[in-house]
Amino acid sequence: MEATITKEKPTTMYQVLDDIDEHVNWGAIAREYFDRSASWFYHKLDGRDGNGKPTEFSIEERLQLKGALCDIASRIRKAADAIEI
Repeated sequence: MEATITKEKPTTMYQVLDDIDEHVNWGAIAREYFDRSASWFYHKLDGRDGNGKPTEFSIEERLQLKGALCDIASRIRKAADAIEI
């Protein structure tokens, strides 16, 4: 009998973004790209609102978050390219 290893699908946006979590200022992204509070954003990332009820990013908010991360990635790349060796 062969064991099957299945990889669980991430259930929260925090899990999806786990690899970059400690390198990103989520509060700044909430303010600059969403014009929302850090607490609103963290609740969305965590999948629970302030009352413990399930919540998640809407499709539009997911697109907005994706665009924000792509914008930041581009700005990081430009900064790295500007470093002279």
